[in-house]
Amino acid sequence: QVQLVESGGGLVQPGGSLRLSCAASRSIASATVMAWYRQDPGKQRELVAYITYGGNTNYADSVKGRFTISRDNAKNTVYLQMNNLKPEDTAVYYCNARWVAGPSGEYWGQGTQVTVSS
Repeated sequence: QVQLVESGGGLVQPGGSLRLSCAASRSIASATVMAWYRQDPGKQRELVAYITYGGNTNYADSVKGRFTISRDNAKNTVYLQMNNLKPEDTAVYYCNARWVAGPSGEYWGQGTQVTVSS
């Protein structure tokens, strides 16, 4: 079983920044996709950003230009740098990892709370 452990959440004022980290218990160098999702109570979980095996990235329209996803294969860690945070970014953020071989599987972290409020 692969463990994903998120950290870096917290309370921040509008306009502030946070960096989320997701540490994996398995090498992420072969992961097909590493992603961040978020979920507000009463809403569906939504994709925030992902980064592929080849390093390609994609972002939700609501976070483009403000969030940056990156990966450090040597540390088996994926990051989400969040700048210019807005109250509507408040949610629980989840890390997701998928492998298609060696063995295949999809895994989720336990989530980290991000609250943007003055």
